Amino acid sequence: MTVTHVLFESASGYAIFEAKLGEEIGSKSKSVQESFQDLAKFGKMVSLVSFAPFKSAAEALENANDVSEGILNDFLKNILELNLSKASKKSNVTLAVADPLLGKSIKDALGLQIDVSESSQTIIRGIRQHASKLLKGLQTDDLRKAQLGLGHSYSRSKLKFNVNRVDNMIIQAIALLDQLDKDVNLFSMRIREWYGYHFPELVRLVPDNHQYARVAKFIGDKDTLTEEKLADLAEILDNDSTLAQNILDAARGSMGSGLSDIDMINISSFATRVVSISDYRKSLVNYLSEKMNTVAPSLTALLGERVGARLISHAGSLTNLSKYPASTVQILGAEKALFRALKTKGNTPKYGLLYHSTFIGRAGPKHKGRISRFLANKCSIASRIDCYSENPTSKFGEALRAQVEERLNFFETGAPPSKNADAIRKVLDELALDNDEDDDNAMNVDAPAFTTLEAEPKKEKKKKRKSSAMDEDEDEEPSSKKVKLSKEEKRALKKAKKEQAKAEAVADDSPIKEKKEKKEKKEKKKSKE
Repeated sequence: MTVTHVLFESASGYAIFEAKLGEEIGSKSKSVQESFQDLAKFGKMVSLVSFAPFKSAAEALENANDVSEGILNDFLKNILELNLSKASKKSNVTLAVADPLLGKSIKDALGLQIDVSESSQTIIRGIRQHASKLLKGLQTDDLRKAQLGLGHSYSRSKLKFNVNRVDNMIIQAIALLDQLDKDVNLFSMRIREWYGYHFPELVRLVPDNHQYARVAKFIGDKDTLTEEKLADLAEILDNDSTLAQNILDAARGSMGSGLSDIDMINISSFATRVVSISDYRKSLVNYLSEKMNTVAPSLTALLGERVGARLISHAGSLTNLSKYPASTVQILGAEKALFRALKTKGNTPKYGLLYHSTFIGRAGPKHKGRISRFLANKCSIASRIDCYSENPTSKFGEALRAQVEERLNFFETGAPPSKNADAIRKVLDELALDNDEDDDNAMNVDAPAFTTLEAEPKKEKKKKRKSSAMDEDEDEEPSSKKVKLSKEEKRALKKAKKEQAKAEAVADDSPIKEKKEKKEKKEKKKSKE
């Protein structure tokens, strides 16, 4: 196939060149390949037919997105129709295109012959190298500036419309939350030890870390604690006036040593920091819960915010998690134990991050592996529903959670659990009832993804086919009920069947009798002789 024209997509616009190099074998020679580097020689191989620049940066970005997805838009279609003759037996137009997907779209829409071979790519590379000289009306730096601006806008649009939605925020939030848990525990232990020199009895009275830091900040020097402060102290202790009175009595008879003013100021400022970090941790938990219910509601309803967010973070994104099989989700987070088991030929781990789920803790020791495998299966389904559905909802996760509860009950009592197809179909029916007409149309578009789950058993299908075949053989009688016969009719039918059977037996025995008679005649003749 000899290339006659070349389509060149640039950041400034579309250009169509006429290719004058018609020998495909000669184009592979070394001398011809070297001539592509020389503008004087390469300029004789191609000539510019048309150049259509973009009117704005927004139009350039729109065309770049279409080209990357292999879509033929109206702008490029009009350019090709104006400059290239329509496909017919007489026309020998062969267009060289860089992207095979875009070439297929052009061929389907316009019927042109497309070439994406190595020789065509070589010509396109030569045009790209000398584009600033071959494209008329452009200065030396215009094409480079257009490429830089389009590159920035294209990358910005891809980040803005991220296919992972906003699960990047979930990854950062769960990482920060894990770090805050460690810091709050460490700082709480430090404030207990530091303030314990002054008021050691408070450690036993207030076991909660966040509450202890608030009480230590409020009391300060224990000698200043009086009955006038009991109301405010009880408010910090969740309106527990008895505990506040016990703290006051312990402060009056405390064995702790006295502290200087500068030491008390440092302890108070550190307690303020611990309280602020604890408050921020609570707000971060609420933020993570809102994000998880928005991005992955089914996974959140199944596992909870923390475990679901850790799975997404470990996988890298919700899209990556949805691509994992259930066997990978089951041991996600236990990679070291898995490779150690494979190296030492030991037992592989039964669970990774899923161990933090409440279902694993509730299962018996014998059933932990089985319930983790079942739970991983449901997590894989929930992540795919969240990732690929247009309107994610938590109802699927609630149905999957109910299935896991039924499986736990099955291990204990032996009650048979419901099937996955029935649970999903039930949720789909509920959504169809709850949504409006527009939402119903959207659900009908998505429905074929779940229709395969409702397949009936093969045995029932065969029975139905047999019954339908029998109905066709009948003399057009729609009713399949048997007609009741009287006793005389039944006796007549039995006699007729017996006579028919005897006639068939006689007919079958007749050739055998003839053979016997012939044998007897022969024996008689021999005996007479």
